Amino acid sequence: MNSFGRIFRVNIFGESHGESLGINIDGIPAGLPLCVEDFLIDIERRKGGTQKGTTPRQETDLPIFKSGVFNNKTTGAPVIILFENNNTRSDDYQKQRDFPRPGHADFVASKKFAGNEDYRGGGHFSGRLTVAIVAAGVIAKKLLKEIKVESNIVEIGGEKNIEAGLQKAIDAKDSIGGIVECKVSGLSIGLGEPFFDSVESLISHAVFAIPAVRGIEFGTGFHAAKMFGLEHNDAIVDASGKTKTNHAGGVVGGITNGNELVFRIAIKPTASTPKEQESLNWNNNQVENFSVKGRHDLCIALRVPVVLEAVTAMVLADLMLLEQHIPRVIKN
Repeated sequence: MNSFGRIFRVNIFGESHGESLGINIDGIPAGLPLCVEDFLIDIERRKGGTQKGTTPRQETDLPIFKSGVFNNKTTGAPVIILFENNNTRSDDYQKQRDFPRPGHADFVASKKFAGNEDYRGGGHFSGRLTVAIVAAGVIAKKLLKEIKVESNIVEIGGEKNIEAGLQKAIDAKDSIGGIVECKVSGLSIGLGEPFFDSVESLISHAVFAIPAVRGIEFGTGFHAAKMFGLEHNDAIVDASGKTKTNHAGGVVGGITNGNELVFRIAIKPTASTPKEQESLNWNNNQVENFSVKGRHDLCIALRVPVVLEAVTAMVLADLMLLEQHIPRVIKN
């Protein structure tokens, strides 16, 4: 449900317009240096309002440690981190409550929870909760040390030029999607537990917890379906397992092979488009035109790279703890 991982286990909680949201992380080794400043860079990367195409809603998002940290080091107990919601405009959602927004969880959430869900800003389904995922990623990256996890936008609206892709959406007065790529270097050989806990399986599981993800591919991905076997196979060129090409994306048989881990995800256009659209009016059971009010991203993909790094680091930290590559107590 709201938990993921076996040793490095995270539990996310909260709503978009609730008092606060946060994350509970179990399995963090004792002795890991940790302070508020460690989170600032990645949290800033996730924020809206600071770059073209993102929502004007801004929150300070300073992490509040509630347990598991003492004298700027982890204690070995679960780490609980809170983020306060201070810049909400809940009335925007009360006014449009009659219409379940297409592309959002409004309709299915209302049916599943019998109308008891917090619908303001998407409630527990909101991308707002990814700030807590980013916080877990900050800690996971610290555990990975020399392993580098880096994500970048490679395409917006089918355009390699990001500005051109955003301009397409601006000109259309609509939202737009994109593609984000993640690369991980410095991984050892042997991470992953086939069949169901292969590296691809675990990363894919975590990736689809990011709202707006529509697809994922590793290495050559779907293009592999058009290739011959000899072309797609990655020739091993030395005893370290280095390969001449990397069509596999650093994973063979569900296990890391020591080469760079490479995968890409597809991000859908923001469902809250400013365009007028149709939806069912719950009050009269008629399909009517309406428009979504509120503050929303023109392109969600712009804010995804740091979240993608976070879920990737979470998976890898968990696997490394399982393999005992990360000690349960860190001695400085």
